[in-house]
Amino acid sequence: MKVVHVNAEAQRNACLARLCAEVYGQQAGLTPLVVFTGTCSVFFPQEAARLFAAVDGQGKPQALALLVLDEEGEGMTVTHACALDQADAQQRLISELTLKAPLRVDVDTAEQEAFYQQSGIKRWFGGAAGKRIGLGARHPAKSVGELAPTLVLDEALILRRFKHDPKAFEEAKQAFLKGLNDFPQTL
Repeated sequence: MKVVHVNAEAQRNACLARLCAEVYGQQAGLTPLVVFTGTCSVFFPQEAARLFAAVDGQGKPQALALLVLDEEGEGMTVTHACALDQADAQQRLISELTLKAPLRVDVDTAEQEAFYQQSGIKRWFGGAAGKRIGLGARHPAKSVGELAPTLVLDEALILRRFKHDPKAFEEAKQAFLKGLNDFPQTL
């Protein structure tokens, strides 16, 4: 398995659509579309997010992960990740990214923390509202107080635009569906 940065726009959008669909499922309402639209229209053009895939020997995607920069541009938070075919592919992808990127994860459960610990995230801090924050070895922060907030999308603004601009909503929906339909067999 190797890790690839999915940078070509069409492949990136297709992989992001699949990632959002996998993470949120079919009962998530507009959330997958909002995340997809905001990431494609804000984060990617500003180079504030990166999409990575774990691929097998034939280049077939096995897992996907979206990393978003923090406000200082020093760290990258895993905001979305999923396995596609092999159950352990997501863990292998995160393990590889931990070695190469200043990685941060925010988790809510002991199971999530254990998953990321097994993926190479070794430093842990208590965060707000009972969250736990894990940092990879390459992350520069030495304490929770040194962590810059991760960039976030204004999801309410995107939803308002969808509500008031039916054409924008339809274009975003078609782009999302096109991404799902065009998911690459190989990268």
